[in-house]
Amino acid sequence: MATKYYVVWAGRETGIFTSWDHTKKQVDKFPQAKYKSFKTQAEAEAAFKRVPSYGGAAQKKSTTANTGPKTEKASKAIDLSQHDVSIFTDGGCEPNPGKAGSGIAIYQSGELTELWYGLFNANGTNNSAELNALHQALLLADKAIKADKSVQILSDSQYSINCITNWAYGWKTKGWKRQKAGDIKNLDIIQQAHELYDNLKEQLSIKHVSAHVGIEGNELADRMSIYAIDKKDSKFCRYQEPIVLSSILSLRTG
Repeated sequence: MATKYYVVWAGRETGIFTSWDHTKKQVDKFPQAKYKSFKTQAEAEAAFKRVPSYGGAAQKKSTTANTGPKTEKASKAIDLSQHDVSIFTDGGCEPNPGKAGSGIAIYQSGELTELWYGLFNANGTNNSAELNALHQALLLADKAIKADKSVQILSDSQYSINCITNWAYGWKTKGWKRQKAGDIKNLDIIQQAHELYDNLKEQLSIKHVSAHVGIEGNELADRMSIYAIDKKDSKFCRYQEPIVLSSILSLRTG
């Protein structure tokens, strides 16, 4: 197997590494982690120098790093310039449980390009809607990664992120069962999304963001999730109207 080179711009330790296990320890559950794999050392070195580093205050600079990371103080200071594609996801439910829908906002090179909505479920929950949105984001991320683009997914649902990136590994080893807590809710969508994530995890960043604190992408995904409920569309649809921020943000919130 050919050696891969992992660049970590923001993590517990920054630099260029050749071990995914070591790299994962630097970025797993690290706030605002930023990393990507490359096929050659030359590409990795060029990328490490080219992309500005950023992240939390708890970082340690490795001997291969040229510059130190900057502290990200504000919870709504999301840097979209570090990835080719940024996908915000959200789910809504009125009431909970009740009518549910999912929404997505996509940015390319920091510019808003697409909005998606749908997957209406008359008998859903907020968690199922969040998981559906994350699953659709992973499908979109898969296409972008195959087009050699760097991707990050940003969700305000810690539950969904944990289900797909953390808890699923333990559930899978136990035959998709929980020993004491009974059946796993939303298992079908969790299995589908986890399989995608497991195949993409070395090239994908998934981050948790705060909800309703003024993060534009999160607010837009929220509006799309409620728009999905209003439209009652069971399919996942691209928003076809002209994207006028003031109009979208004036829609009902979740």
